[in-house]
Amino acid sequence: MFYHWLKSESEQPYNSWGNGSAMRVSPIGFAYHSVEEVLREAKRSASVTHNHPEGIKGAQATALAIFLARNGSSKSEIREEIASRFGYDLSRTLDEIRPEYQFNESCQQTVPESITAFLESNNFEDAIRKAVSLGGDSDTQACITGGIAQAYYKSIPEEIMKNVNAILPDRFKHTIKEFNDRFHIDL
Repeated sequence: MFYHWLKSESEQPYNSWGNGSAMRVSPIGFAYHSVEEVLREAKRSASVTHNHPEGIKGAQATALAIFLARNGSSKSEIREEIASRFGYDLSRTLDEIRPEYQFNESCQQTVPESITAFLESNNFEDAIRKAVSLGGDSDTQACITGGIAQAYYKSIPEEIMKNVNAILPDRFKHTIKEFNDRFHIDL
């Protein structure tokens, strides 16, 4: 849907409930200082393309999980807040999800699973591995899980950073550095 929208003459959102809104929202969870700001800005971020209620909900849930993790909430507090506020089922384990899980690009079928991957993790790398282990839209799930894991564990392992920096274009590295400096994110 995004590709067709990008190539179209329309500048209007395309009512997507897809997980792209949740995949790209991580910076909002790091940049704002209150729940209200995070929810408002996540909605604005999603609404550009993903103006369907589920697209907005997925972005808000992801950004809020990052905000809560960044501000010291426990995993049980994050689970409870996201489940109660957004109605996501976060009671299933990854072992319960895996047997039936298939590729799905909806927020409804990737955001809760991505959050669960974080909730069951022991560190940043473990979180990413757990998200990918589900299969499905694993790159998007890793993005969602990774933002929450970075906020919670407060860092990304040096070896991972080294490998990523070896392939990122300089302009991306510059943008990331500016963002991290502005919002006091240490890696």
